[in-house]
Amino acid sequence: MKNQYFGDVNDYRKYGLLRALQSKGDLDLLVAWMLTPDDGSRDGGFRSYLGAAASWSKYDPGLFAGLAGLLRSARQPSVSLIEGSDLLPRASYYSAVVPDGRRERDEWRAALLRASTGVDLVFVDPDNGIEVRSRPVGHTGSSKYVTWGEIEGLWTAGCSVLIYQHFRREPRQDFAERLAEELRSRTGGGLVEAFRTPHVLFLLAAQDRHVQRIRDAIALLSDRWDGQINTMGLANKPLQPTGFAGG
Repeated sequence: MKNQYFGDVNDYRKYGLLRALQSKGDLDLLVAWMLTPDDGSRDGGFRSYLGAAASWSKYDPGLFAGLAGLLRSARQPSVSLIEGSDLLPRASYYSAVVPDGRRERDEWRAALLRASTGVDLVFVDPDNGIEVRSRPVGHTGSSKYVTWGEIEGLWTAGCSVLIYQHFRREPRQDFAERLAEELRSRTGGGLVEAFRTPHVLFLLAAQDRHVQRIRDAIALLSDRWDGQINTMGLANKPLQPTGFAGG
């Protein structure tokens, strides 16, 4: 996540998903931003939706008004704006910038696991998504990815996990199914689901104690965000072998 993206249309959908997942219970949320420095690009400027309230506010009126107000009052976009608001209920935040170096990343990961103590749901928000072989920890650009080890560590700590994921250059349905199967293999989650938006994917692994509340929330999500956040219906698909390499 980069501060320059705060409040754009993808952010609106992202916070809408989190609010929906929290709407059917008392799930305590940790947002792990996986912050990386702004890069000066024009990415993150997709905020024209805020000028079209009639079309966009209907999905989550409170969130829409809240984001619009935060951006009006801000000198520049920053995730600290939502940290200081009540738009994400029962939320805490892990805001340390993600390093590329291996030793520094190990320290970052240890602090993330400490921050997750007692939390029900952890949302990890990397720039690009789950690790790829071309950017192993210790190499430049590895900070843009969450590692499988970090996901597994959060799961072992008893947290349900939601992951932000960019699409890659392969058919989107196949890509989502493949990652969901690997997530299920690595966690053994009682419910693993994917949520598709026009530009990005979200992957969820739910601990058994959270499954019913999350199923109820998914039903609400489908009504509230139809056409913007679509549940892919992978939760009940049988697990297939993934052939991933462990480690």
